[in-house]
Amino acid sequence: MPHVTTKFDRPDPALVEQLSKYSSATIHEAQGRLGALGSSIKPVDHTMSLCGPAFTVRCAPRDNIMLQVAIAHARPGDVIVVSAGEYAEAGSFGDVLANACVTKGIGGLVTDTGVRDTLELRELGFPVFSHSVSIKGTVKETVGPMAQPVLIGGELVRPGDVVRGDADGVVVVRREDAADVVGKSQDRVDAEAAYIAAYRSGKSVIEVSNLADVLAAKGLVIDG
Repeated sequence: MPHVTTKFDRPDPALVEQLSKYSSATIHEAQGRLGALGSSIKPVDHTMSLCGPAFTVRCAPRDNIMLQVAIAHARPGDVIVVSAGEYAEAGSFGDVLANACVTKGIGGLVTDTGVRDTLELRELGFPVFSHSVSIKGTVKETVGPMAQPVLIGGELVRPGDVVRGDADGVVVVRREDAADVVGKSQDRVDAEAAYIAAYRSGKSVIEVSNLADVLAAKGLVIDG
């Protein structure tokens, strides 16, 4: 098995575009509360957003040589997903590599290790989601697999799966499930819009959510 694998199936760009319209939380709930990466992985800036096919790479802790290989081989629109053992004390990505990504049209970075140069990343506008922020430097020593399944944030991410990130976090959608999840996400958006309309019409949350019988069965007693 070669370290560098560059050929894998990517999702239909139209499906990626449709998924990008839904929040990470909506997608997570719509696909049965699956796919959410660990809550420590958050955007460097809350306005950052990404959605694209995963280009996966595994790095040794505090070592970013394979991340640089991934940047060299990723295609425009790809989201580089880095599994590095949830090592917080390393700034494995910063403004220099971010500029390389922007020049190539890469869609963003998701990593379970640290990044740095966060002010410059915000100014550049390149979407970066990380486990931590750390100024500590990295080495370039250990080669490893690229474009193979990786474990990150408690989730298995395969090359070509769709990764969606926003202010709340990151969710992964299996490539073969993308079309189904688009439909289910829209159904959830429509249902939530109906809930909000009911609240605004004066109905209570207990009434809208049909909780009266559930609460009675659990023995909840309210005075009056």
